[in-house]
Amino acid sequence: MAINRASISKELLPGLNAVFGMEYGEVADEHAPLFETENSDRAFEEEVLFTGFGTAPTKGEGAAVAYDDAQESYTARYTHETVALAFAVTEEAMEDNLYDTFAKLRARGLARAMANTKQVKAADVFNNGFSTSYVGGDGQPMFSASHPTMSAGNQSNTFGATDLSEAALESGLIQISKAKDDRGILIGLQAKSLHVPSDLAFTADQILNSTMSTTIGVNPTTAANGATNVNDINSIRNQGLIPGGFFVNRRFTDTDAWFIKTDCPNGTKMFVRAPLQTKMEPDFDTGNLRFKARERYSFGWSDWRGFYGSSG
Repeated sequence: MAINRASISKELLPGLNAVFGMEYGEVADEHAPLFETENSDRAFEEEVLFTGFGTAPTKGEGAAVAYDDAQESYTARYTHETVALAFAVTEEAMEDNLYDTFAKLRARGLARAMANTKQVKAADVFNNGFSTSYVGGDGQPMFSASHPTMSAGNQSNTFGATDLSEAALESGLIQISKAKDDRGILIGLQAKSLHVPSDLAFTADQILNSTMSTTIGVNPTTAANGATNVNDINSIRNQGLIPGGFFVNRRFTDTDAWFIKTDCPNGTKMFVRAPLQTKMEPDFDTGNLRFKARERYSFGWSDWRGFYGSSG
C-alpha cells in the first residue's frame, strides 16, 4: 500500500515545526569485530575442514615408515539470504507535501531498517550459539562441549554456565591455550578480544583494565576473610592476554553470556553476495513513486575454534 495524503496530513499543512522519529543515533556495524567479511559470487559458499596429519610415530631401525591419511572432514555451508524492504508514495502526496521530507526521512528510515536487520542477523549467530536447533557443519551448536574430531575425541569451546569474572576469564584463557586440531596436535591458539552484552560492559572494563586484581578473597598475610590482596596484580592485563580489549554488542539477548574471539582463521564469517542497493522509480499506471533497498548476505561459522563462550 502506498503512503497517501491521509497518512501524512500534517505534512500538507503550514505551521508544522518538525517531523521527528528518524533522528535517533545509529547502533550499526557491531558485527564487524565478530565476523571476517568476504565476497561471494554464487548462491552459497562451502568451506571444508582438512584434518591434516597426526603426531609422527617413532620408526624402528630397519622398520617400514608409517603412513597416515590427511582427509576432508565436515563442510560448513553459508546460504545467502535476500533482505529487501520498500515503500511507495502516491503522486498526490509527493505534490502536496510542503516540507520536502519524503526523500530525506523515508530514505533514511529505509536505510536504518536494513542496517538493523543485518546487525540482528549477525548477533543471532551468538544468541543461538548454544541451541541444538542451530548446528554447524559438525552437527553441533557453535558453542558445544562435544565437537567431534577425527582422532582427538570430543573437544569443547564452551565454559558452561559460568558468569563473567576475573577467575572465569583466566580459566577460559587456559582452556583456549590447550586447544588441539582434529588430530590432537596443539595449535597455539590465543585470545584476541572479549565480546559482551551491554549488561556486562562495566564488568568487562574492570576485569581487563584494572591494574590490580579485581578478586576479593583471603589476604595471605593476615588471613582475614574479605581482605584485598594488595600484591595481587591483574595477570590478564599484565601479560596482554586479550590484546584487542572488549566489545559491546547491544543486540546480544542473553544478559550474562560472554564470548572470547581467538586468532583461529576461518572462524566466524560473513559472505556478501550483493551489497546494499537502493532504487527509486515511478509506476506508470498509478504515478506512485517507489523506493526499494535490497542486499544479499549470510552469517555463520566454519571452525568453532574461532570463538569460545559461556552462556552465563
